[in-house]
Amino acid sequence: RRGPRVLVAPGAGGFHVGALLESSLAVALTLRGAEAEVLLCDSALPGCQLTEIETASPQSLSTAPPQPRCAKCEKRGRGVFGALELKLHWIGHLLNEQKKAEASEVSRSLSPDRIGDFELNGLAVGEHAVAGALRYFARGDFEGEPHAEQIVRAYLRAALWTVFAVEELLDRSTYEVACFNHGIYVPQGLIGEVCRKRGVRVVNWNPAYRKSSFIFSHGDSYHHTMISEPVSSWEDIAWSDVLERETMEYLQSRRAGTQDWIWFHAEPEEEAEKIARAIGTSFSRPTIALLTNVMWDAQLHYRSNAFPSMLAWVQETIRYFERRPELQLVIRVHPAELRGGIPSRQLMALEIRKAFPRLPPNVFVVGPESQVSTYGLVEQCNAAIIYNTKTGMEISSLGIPVIVAGEAWIRGKGFSLDASSPDDYFRILDRLPLSGPLSADQLRRARKYAYHFFFRRMIPVPFIEQSEKGGPFKLSCGSLKDLLPGRLKGLDV
Repeated sequence: RRGPRVLVAPGAGGFHVGALLESSLAVALTLRGAEAEVLLCDSALPGCQLTEIETASPQSLSTAPPQPRCAKCEKRGRGVFGALELKLHWIGHLLNEQKKAEASEVSRSLSPDRIGDFELNGLAVGEHAVAGALRYFARGDFEGEPHAEQIVRAYLRAALWTVFAVEELLDRSTYEVACFNHGIYVPQGLIGEVCRKRGVRVVNWNPAYRKSSFIFSHGDSYHHTMISEPVSSWEDIAWSDVLERETMEYLQSRRAGTQDWIWFHAEPEEEAEKIARAIGTSFSRPTIALLTNVMWDAQLHYRSNAFPSMLAWVQETIRYFERRPELQLVIRVHPAELRGGIPSRQLMALEIRKAFPRLPPNVFVVGPESQVSTYGLVEQCNAAIIYNTKTGMEISSLGIPVIVAGEAWIRGKGFSLDASSPDDYFRILDRLPLSGPLSADQLRRARKYAYHFFFRRMIPVPFIEQSEKGGPFKLSCGSLKDLLPGRLKGLDV
């Protein structure tokens, strides 16, 4: 093999769908002439993306590494990737005691309020460490968590160890590209930070909504690239009735997730009258929908956010609508708070109740357990307000105006109302109710972007399937021949 040298960097071999896809990618790249190598963790990190409070208590992590799940995770990584007969690199083997001690000293000495902003030679080490710790606690902040400082420092140590290990690897070897999942948290976020600084091209991936499909982003995690992607990559699509029909048929299917492997409602309530009864109001007044996210998810720094946090945004929006009794606000809490892969330990409805023991009479909360269809709700609304939910592109495709207060991917695409400061935001709210739906041009742009996202950015990899809806992933590849060039367009692109 004399082709390009590629580092496939799962980090954690116990990430099930990651092991399936990345091992397949390593083989497919090898069959295309690349020289693929693999980077894995050998029970070396005191905290990582797979560490969850439900299965690893703070007390059990006090002496990590190893973590409670490390042995199983490492065994799976060795089993899946060791069978490929490719060169394997291990994070622990790339570390020496001096570097480990240096990281431990930094993690001990930094004051808690400085950890999130801590950078090492321009690398956003603290940001990924704090994001990883928030994911561990499944919260958007550390309030009320007595072990928060211990866990944040453990993640900072893990982040620094990852940096030092990847730097050592890149001192020893040269790669043209590194491919790995997510691109944020620990260790993946730090692998990306070091590779970019060293001039190694980065390709990140995430499972997409559509069955057997994945999103690949070049240069950084899709949490960033979907925001910065130039509109020229999709606005000149030669639009047609066929593409419009294909897009809208798929978006209609998303209401029940019939074509997806990421979905939240099996039997959503769509009827307007039943939705109104469930909420406890009618739609006789102009109604605005506010759609939340899971509070712990992807807690990264974004310059364009109008508020310091999603919770602050929700609270300020409620206070605003308290002064607008001629309108009503319906807050739809994200169903993934309860039904996602990591159920949230910080529930938006409880946070709202703490700040507002008695809600204004024109403000209503639809909890994550409710079967009320988000789509059915917004169809009764004058506009929707979002922070960073991807649902914004689907709502826009229905012609409903969307106000963006956070880092939502539709920001700056030419069909949303974007706020970058509280003043911007409240000026937009002062225009409510809006005079009508999106213009014909805005609607066309919204549907083009939806097509771009759901059909062009989501790459089909049909040999990775779910055994049942919501069940474990499986590999349905019949033989190595299925991974050869020309067999699958998703691999060839």
